[in-house]
Amino acid sequence: MAQPTLVNRVRSYSTGTPGRCLNQARTHHFVIDEPPYRGGSGEEITPAEAFLAGISACGVLLIEGYAREDGVPLDRVEVEIEATRNVGDPSTFAGVRMRFRLAGADPDRARTLVRRYQEH
Repeated sequence: MAQPTLVNRVRSYSTGTPGRCLNQARTHHFVIDEPPYRGGSGEEITPAEAFLAGISACGVLLIEGYAREDGVPLDRVEVEIEATRNVGDPSTFAGVRMRFRLAGADPDRARTLVRRYQEH
């Protein structure tokens, strides 16, 4: 049987300020700026930072969910993500590194939770 699909929708549009766009996810609005080296002000988060925040947030929330499902005591999850790109072609990441810190779970169970995240 086919699994049901989930649809997420975000709308982004120009603001009249070069290097800045307004974004809407459900009823939430937020600004994303191009970094200064691309002609933006860099006052708000950049597209790459927004993208990486989504990945690290998924890491935190999925690991918390797995811990609940498995009955693993977990006080805190922190995911740090760092990506490198070539300034000449910022459309692709040359490397991405994630660091997971889990408090409250014993090391073996923490590693199992992180592996479960990595496998999905």
